[in-house]
Amino acid sequence: MNTYLSCRIRKTLHTAAGHRPLELSFELERGKLLAIHGPSGAGKTTLLRILAGLTDIDEGHIAGNGVIWRDTTLRVNIPARKRPVGMVFQDFALFPHLNVRENLEFALPSGEDPRVIPELIGLMELQSLQQARPAQLSGGQQQRVALGRAIVRKPELLLLDEPLSALDDEMRSRLQDYLLRAHRQFHLTTILVSHSLPEIFRLADEVIRLDKGRSIGRGTPAEIFLQQGSTDPFMLAGEVIDILDEGPSFTISVLCANTLLPVKTTPGQAARLRKGQKVMISSESFEPRILFMNEMSNKFDI
Repeated sequence: MNTYLSCRIRKTLHTAAGHRPLELSFELERGKLLAIHGPSGAGKTTLLRILAGLTDIDEGHIAGNGVIWRDTTLRVNIPARKRPVGMVFQDFALFPHLNVRENLEFALPSGEDPRVIPELIGLMELQSLQQARPAQLSGGQQQRVALGRAIVRKPELLLLDEPLSALDDEMRSRLQDYLLRAHRQFHLTTILVSHSLPEIFRLADEVIRLDKGRSIGRGTPAEIFLQQGSTDPFMLAGEVIDILDEGPSFTISVLCANTLLPVKTTPGQAARLRKGQKVMISSESFEPRILFMNEMSNKFDI
């Protein structure tokens, strides 16, 4: 394996339930996109901040591309500004007094080729917005600028802390395309924190599931969330594409994260469905079932 990142850390987390250790040990192959998934308080954001050098560890070892960034035994601690890391937060953190192009130019390291600026502006489709300031941009436009600003540093490791969580489904889907394009075009190694299973299935090569500061599983999204015999329920948002009458039962084709999933259901449930309807798929012990969205209350009923 062409390992880029090696991480073995221990850090005490201060949670609402009291002190809890974050204990992780993993390696990440160069060029891969790794998703981190888990409940609030599991340590996902803390992990990103540790890798970026913004939060220190109690003990452990972190190395990127064979260079030690942090080692408590050797007393090595490379500061955040010297780590080849780009990070995108949920709140964008753009400079309000600078326009789009100036925000990108500000992040360009001294001596670097400035031709990367128009390249990123084209990749993120920001040509017509170059002179606009953040206050004049939509949330999706601001997020594209934030992503471009992180990439302009040509980071070896890109860290994404739920960067699309505040966007609507359509904009989120478009931004996922930009993320994938940037990840591949700039040959990045990327770690993405996300609660969204459709997003993880669409973007990630691998996923680590965190719970109470520890890894409870690692593998491909399908291995982790769709494994036979799993007793851990999951939910996927999707759209009904087709309804097939097969006599005593119906097969509902639901598009989830660019994947068409066949779901068996009863005639009674099928009668309540229509093509194009937004639904959730819930799976418990690998037995998928349709959940209906109540559009008025934004809640779900069976």
